[in-house]
Amino acid sequence: MNEWPEGRGDRRDDGYGHGSAQAQPEGARRMPHVQRRQPGLPQQPQRPTQPPVPPRPGRRPAPQVPPQQGARHDADGYDSGYNTGQVYGTPQRGPQRPGGPGGPAGGGPGGPGRPAAAPDWGRRIKVGSIALVSVLLVTAIGTYVWADSKVRREVDLSKVIERPKDDDCTTYLIVGSDSREGLTEEDKKKLHTGSADGKRTDSMMILAACSGGTTMISLPRDSDVEIPSFVGSQSGKKFPAQGRRTKLNAAYAEDGPELLVRTVEHNTGLRIDHYAEIGFAGFANIVDALGGVDMNIEKAFKDEKSGADFQAGEQTLNGEQALAFVRTRYAFAESDLARTKNQQKFLATLANQAATPGTLLNPFTLYPVLGAGLDTLIVDKDMSLFDIGEMFFAMKGITGGSGTSMNMPIAGERGGNLVWDKAKLQQIVKQIQNDEKVTVTGN
Repeated sequence: MNEWPEGRGDRRDDGYGHGSAQAQPEGARRMPHVQRRQPGLPQQPQRPTQPPVPPRPGRRPAPQVPPQQGARHDADGYDSGYNTGQVYGTPQRGPQRPGGPGGPAGGGPGGPGRPAAAPDWGRRIKVGSIALVSVLLVTAIGTYVWADSKVRREVDLSKVIERPKDDDCTTYLIVGSDSREGLTEEDKKKLHTGSADGKRTDSMMILAACSGGTTMISLPRDSDVEIPSFVGSQSGKKFPAQGRRTKLNAAYAEDGPELLVRTVEHNTGLRIDHYAEIGFAGFANIVDALGGVDMNIEKAFKDEKSGADFQAGEQTLNGEQALAFVRTRYAFAESDLARTKNQQKFLATLANQAATPGTLLNPFTLYPVLGAGLDTLIVDKDMSLFDIGEMFFAMKGITGGSGTSMNMPIAGERGGNLVWDKAKLQQIVKQIQNDEKVTVTGN
């Protein structure tokens, strides 16, 4: 009985892998992939080949799938399932063919016969720039939030009454106090600050930042002033004016920054927009965080009370030396007037060295400076970090030649207190209120 499907058994082709009409099956030599049937086991008949299904009317016939590359086929297109031994994915020499390595089927990015595309450097630079800007923005915002949280906004200028008219200039009252807050007993001894309780003003300056120029005016603490009517910063009670005259620093000792601002405004006619105060510890720490401040001391001087001992010439002052420099008064014949000049000179130099790219763009310098200064800096409740920055840049302008620094013009003394020159004072106030460059000279 012929077990081959119909139409196959009558063929006399002895080709490899095809049926034969011979009585005996082909040997293993001709068909090595066909194994001999073991004796005693019935031979399994092969499943007849299903005839092709004709396409339905109106439907296109299915496309003929080409035989797999490398497979062996008989004359009727029958796939034996065995290839020619070619290993796919192995690079071949010679021109590439579609579907080979480098072509679409081979995964090559360039397509058939095309090299790989060059990197898109423009896109990479754009993405890198966006990432860098994002990091800088996040860092800047984080720094601002951190620094803003350290500012001590403890002065309420809304409690100041009967204020002068506002003008286009931004006017700051900068106060250096003798507060020992944050100093250990060892620090007090090293800095020659003493151990007095409370705090008093050690220096006072008006800084007027105008488009016509920046003006810094030192107010001697022994200035003769009138204490006006005021509202107590703690009690809220209004105290009437009594025509009482005293030293300027007594106003601070009596009722703090609010009464000091009220007294300065009443005796000068200038409106104070912002208040900033720093104590001994903060001052010395800022200088040390900057790595010192370079100063040119014109004349050597020594003072046992402040600890000052300086030679003439260029030198770098650390925090201890800087504090001694701005506090010395007994070594000079002009006493407090000479000291205020040194204070102006040092603050302008400090601001000039602090407000530089080397400090502002270097986190290893910027963060210590901000931390040292903001911890002890006391400002009014409306003063932002932007305002603090403007104040320092205004002080920097003093050394840049675009500003003017002076002591309040003095006309004489009254009971040991320094009396201001009213005529010159009125001219100064008028020029500041008109946003003009101050041309008046002081002591």
